[in-house]
Amino acid sequence: MLRQEYEQAADLLRIQPALTQRFVEGQARYLAEAMVQHTPQLRFSLPDQVVGPDSEARPVAVPTGYREQLIGSTGFLDRLSRVDVRKAVSQRLQELELAAQREVSISAKLLRYATATYMVHGMLPAGRSVKYVAEGGEEIPTVPVPDMTQRGSAITATTDVIAEEGSGADAGGAEEGRGELLVPYADAARKFYLPQWVAFDEGDRLLVNSVQDAEAHVASMQRYMEVLHLARAFAPYIVADEQYQQKRYGMLGQLVNQGRALARYEVQEIIDTVKARAASHELNRGLSLDVPYFDDQTLTMDLENFEVIPGGRIMFLPAFVVRAAQAEQAKVADDTRLGSSTRRHLLQELKMLEQSFDDGASVQYRAWEKEVKP
Repeated sequence: MLRQEYEQAADLLRIQPALTQRFVEGQARYLAEAMVQHTPQLRFSLPDQVVGPDSEARPVAVPTGYREQLIGSTGFLDRLSRVDVRKAVSQRLQELELAAQREVSISAKLLRYATATYMVHGMLPAGRSVKYVAEGGEEIPTVPVPDMTQRGSAITATTDVIAEEGSGADAGGAEEGRGELLVPYADAARKFYLPQWVAFDEGDRLLVNSVQDAEAHVASMQRYMEVLHLARAFAPYIVADEQYQQKRYGMLGQLVNQGRALARYEVQEIIDTVKARAASHELNRGLSLDVPYFDDQTLTMDLENFEVIPGGRIMFLPAFVVRAAQAEQAKVADDTRLGSSTRRHLLQELKMLEQSFDDGASVQYRAWEKEVKP
């Protein structure tokens, strides 16, 4: 059904006169960019004439009263209501598609198709041909499979490199007749759909300059997926588009993989910080932890907060972290709000936290209990 609807919409745009096609595509670019940027108010226009699927290429004029459309906040009270311009545009096009005038309905269908197509084809870069496999029966494939048919070459492909600006004497622009400096991506990055946004290798080692750079890469991938989700919500039949499927598959696996790697990297930083502060005796007045994890349903980073040592004068022991991590694992294991793969990811991090402090922890805890209990 969606495939048929997609093909009908594509055919409808294809049979339009060249000027109508260019006009619709221009309006679609404006609509797509305005919705992605959450523009509070926007105006768009219907074409002045369209061709119906069975009208033998005879253009029909669109009524003047329907040509100009205004969506969004127009006054102070409207701005207070915080109109969702994305939903408002979609609803308005739906109303126009149901209009009694056939040429108005055709115009709205053309705009919906062209806008969703521009989001997928025009706003998002295409990546490499990749294949992912799922870990442990998970639903989302996230582990890249190296393509053994692709061998190294003396000539570096554009998909394998990143262009860097010059520095020092070269800063401020390339010399005349001199090309850009092409720096190959790391092997680990080239296994993914868009290597320029890969920040961690398979061992959670940082491939970029800082964790802030890694967070920026994850944010870029999240925006990429947001545009795909917006296109699907705006025109559900866009899922039948081949580029949509390729881009969603390629970016979803990469985002979940890198989001989890970022979370694990930050958990290791938490472990190192706790150990450093414990060595300086800075944790004897209480300790709570915010453990980051990547939710593969919402595609966002989140935090699991739990108390390790209550506020007060209690000497820090590694055993407290172990017992708190174990208790939190039992809690997370029963948390049905999390998807099964997200729960598995978070449990692995909590296990990582537990094992990092589990060095004679049980003996330490029993000794502490004997001291504090009468």
